[in-house]
Amino acid sequence: MKQKTEHQKGTVENIYQLNGTVPIVKAIPFGLQHILAMFVANIAPILIVASACGLSDQNTAMLIQSAMLIAGIGTLVQLFPIFHKIGSGLPIVMGISFTFVSILCFVGTQYGYGAIMGTVLIGGIIEGILGLFAKYWLKLIAPIVSASVVTAIGFSLLSVGANSFGGGSGSEDFWILGSVTLLCCILFHIFAKSYWKQLSVLFGLVVGYLLAIAMGSVDFSALKDTSIFAVPHLLPFKMEFHPDAILSVTLIFLVSATETIGDTSALAASGLNRDVTKEETSGSIACDGFVSALSSVFGCLPITSFSQNVGLVAMTKVVNRFTIATGAGIMILAGIFPFFGALLATLPDAVLGGCTIMMFGTIVVSGLQMISKCGFSQRNITIAALSLSIGLGFTQCADLFRIFPQMVQNVFAQNCVAVVFLVAILLNLVL
Repeated sequence: MKQKTEHQKGTVENIYQLNGTVPIVKAIPFGLQHILAMFVANIAPILIVASACGLSDQNTAMLIQSAMLIAGIGTLVQLFPIFHKIGSGLPIVMGISFTFVSILCFVGTQYGYGAIMGTVLIGGIIEGILGLFAKYWLKLIAPIVSASVVTAIGFSLLSVGANSFGGGSGSEDFWILGSVTLLCCILFHIFAKSYWKQLSVLFGLVVGYLLAIAMGSVDFSALKDTSIFAVPHLLPFKMEFHPDAILSVTLIFLVSATETIGDTSALAASGLNRDVTKEETSGSIACDGFVSALSSVFGCLPITSFSQNVGLVAMTKVVNRFTIATGAGIMILAGIFPFFGALLATLPDAVLGGCTIMMFGTIVVSGLQMISKCGFSQRNITIAALSLSIGLGFTQCADLFRIFPQMVQNVFAQNCVAVVFLVAILLNLVL
């Protein structure tokens, strides 16, 4: 009875439980840790697409503000599903997807930014509906397929972590900043006691950030023209609908759904030590789609589950929904108070890379553990080995896809996760 009362009142030990509350003061650092792990990656797609479309700095800042708001809303929907259908109920953190950058740059330069909003609206609705009816087609995705996709996600992120460690495009101080941050994470995890161990990433980020400030590697110039408070804009651009653009982007939404399936499976396996349920996978995909459609209303890009945060859950085992919700609240505040978001955006890439490079490796290990759990039968070995070798190998040589139509190149040429998923599905059906 006493244990139940403590669970209802809230205790910090609940961070390892999916449900239950945690004292707000102790929950915020864990939530902030999740936001810092994905913050830069959340706004980077906006910067790339906005630049390709020739948007003004003012419009770009407005879209970054919307990205924070949508990421917070999407995370809350994942944590606390709508009608028990839209959202997984798992500690999944949502953010703007990198998967769509290439195709949206193409659409934006050809038709304008309004066409991007139109394609995201339609594609998001289609993915959301597919998610609601996922129980009818998820049977095609055997455990070995999910395991191969999770492993591919981990491998695909290693270069992202390495590039961040190198300061993005390479900076003079990256070795010092990245190495100190990584060392602080490791030492804190070794010497900290009890639940404090799980704040190793936040500790590394804080120490690395302070060191970067001392070394003059933090650029605060963007804060000068940033307003304190701003209301997000609805339909900042007039939507346009072009059939060829909608078809291309919808195909990428299907690719994004496969990544979401992998992320959801990895989180359940590494954070909760169990297999994901069909209902959780269905809700996760539906959230991806419908919140992406909502994102287009704010002029923003599609949203998806963030593998960075899956890696953080695998590393810390912090799965409490209330705790992750504090992070979602921080993102919503960043969307309403742009100055706060701009301050978080000053975190140097090298500092972020020092933490993420270990987290991404954790995803690889989680995928390998899932493959091991499936068993090393000749069939499973063939599916995993061939799908990973083709997916990871062929996408390192993008010229191999030149014989295919441009649409196929846009979907698969640089997306190893999509190729691994397609090959694994085909082998699973054939063998």
